Amino acid sequence: MSALTRLQPAQGIAAMQSINITVINPLFMTVFLGTAAACIFLAIFSVLRWHQPDSVYLLVGSLLYLIGALGVTIAFNVPMNEALAKVDSGSPDGANLWASYLTNWTVWNHIRTVGALGAAALFTSALCH
Repeated sequence: MSALTRLQPAQGIAAMQSINITVINPLFMTVFLGTAAACIFLAIFSVLRWHQPDSVYLLVGSLLYLIGALGVTIAFNVPMNEALAKVDSGSPDGANLWASYLTNWTVWNHIRTVGALGAAALFTSALCH
């Protein structure tokens, strides 16, 4: 995102629109949604074996990923990407949207990164117990 902020709004919008189209591919979707499916499985598994010492790590890690990574993406990043896809990159509305997009998308991206890293740390802790 830092590189995109250096571009003129029309160029930045066009670049991000291209990124948003390119990222929707079978490999990315398999990894992203596959991880979510694994987290649902692990959450159920951890509840069913709650007496095990690693269960709390698995449950909290799963919820952190599902809410902090998947949920944030669906609730915040995707709607921003969809709004950006509809805007004319050379219009004043496009420039205004781009200014807020850069800030808001980056904030939510940082939040989902922290969620994913926290989930990874908890899953690692579960493996160590």
